[in-house]
Amino acid sequence: MSEPANEKSPGDARRTPFSKKELDYFRALIMEKRQAALEDIERMRGQLADAREQSENDTAYSFHMADAGTDAMEREKLYLMMARQQKYLGYLDRALDRIDNGTYGVCKVTGNPISRERLEAVPHTEISIEAKLLQNKR
Repeated sequence: MSEPANEKSPGDARRTPFSKKELDYFRALIMEKRQAALEDIERMRGQLADAREQSENDTAYSFHMADAGTDAMEREKLYLMMARQQKYLGYLDRALDRIDNGTYGVCKVTGNPISRERLEAVPHTEISIEAKLLQNKR
């Protein structure tokens, strides 16, 4: 029989400080952000498809080298934004894994609980404000 997520066993300092109800709240928050990121990626894919179609329809007379450069830059920007959203999805998925394995809300640097306020602002974070400030000092 497994222990509830909010009860710590002796020597297990890395268990979540949150109750099941609180973890459900954070899971819903993360899933909402995950869905928004997926929608952003789909929108950007549509924009890329439109840009490709437009470039195929350009003729030699309606096509200018400066326009080609601008179009290439816009496509590159879309690819970079999509990659960033994919990386963000990975962070969100790892946060869901931490909820599942009972370590959500525990700083991976200090081992101390991460404040609820920080997790509400950045629900995929793995480090506390204190650890982040220490990183920034380096």
